[in-house]
Amino acid sequence: MINEPFDRPSLTIGPDEWAMQVIFKGLPELLPRVAMEDRTVIITSVNEAWAQPGSLLDLYLDSFRNGVDIAHLLNHLLVVALDARGFERCKAVHPHCYFLNATSVDMSSAKPFMSPDYLELVWTKLTFQQRVLELGYNFLFTDCDMVWFRNPFRHFPVYADMSCSSDDFKPSRAPLDNPLNTGLYYMKSTNRTIQMMRYWRAARERFPGQHDQAVFVNIRHELVSKLQVKIEPLETVYFGGFCEYHDDPEKVCTIHACCCIGLDTKVHDLKDVAADWKNYTSLTPEQRQKGGFKWSYPTRCRNSIGWRRP
Repeated sequence: MINEPFDRPSLTIGPDEWAMQVIFKGLPELLPRVAMEDRTVIITSVNEAWAQPGSLLDLYLDSFRNGVDIAHLLNHLLVVALDARGFERCKAVHPHCYFLNATSVDMSSAKPFMSPDYLELVWTKLTFQQRVLELGYNFLFTDCDMVWFRNPFRHFPVYADMSCSSDDFKPSRAPLDNPLNTGLYYMKSTNRTIQMMRYWRAARERFPGQHDQAVFVNIRHELVSKLQVKIEPLETVYFGGFCEYHDDPEKVCTIHACCCIGLDTKVHDLKDVAADWKNYTSLTPEQRQKGGFKWSYPTRCRNSIGWRRP
């Protein structure tokens, strides 16, 4: 796994540190059991609706088992449950679960996109990620509405503080001109990235009613200029989504149900992708070399937002 042993965060205890210790009780004891040798943890989050049998969590976990030599990464996956029932369901299907009881909002049901409860959910996840960095752990965060196929870590640039997926990647653009999507990002634990997280969370007040990704996109140039953070977009040939994907099953690492609204819609189209992958991996090498592979078109997801790629 990729990690440069520089700029390890300070362990100075301040008032905010004490508050974090109270809110995220038990996390310092849990992370060493989940982390890889280089102190990297994979993180996703669920509520009761996403953790229901046959829903997104099951699809997510199954994709590791059906991927190319990535089943072992489940040992390093921490599923953050945002409500008690999601936590109970997580414990029934996965060994590493953490109950994030850091908000008074009921997180058990699927939240309408951009509703106040939805916004509270996404910002609470960011606070948790900051704490992981402060404890000295790198993390790869991915939304749970995603399926995995291959080990993604080899595609994260060594020099970047943050590697982030993109809805529409073009190498001819300046890196930050690619439309970044925080449904998947890798961050190293350094003083710089901790300051970045704090800056990102604080910027919420400047953009009221916006979710974490929208705020991040608005401040991305500030993060680079003020904090000297190095942010790199990830190519969609490796980290695809329903906004943009490539029919190249020999390269793809993940596909994200972005450009999609509605839990049932996401589950339906991701199940199609998972079935496509199973069909492809059941072919002989000779059959694969003939080419012609195409992912099922994510009709329901793209229709859910009225989006068509130009």
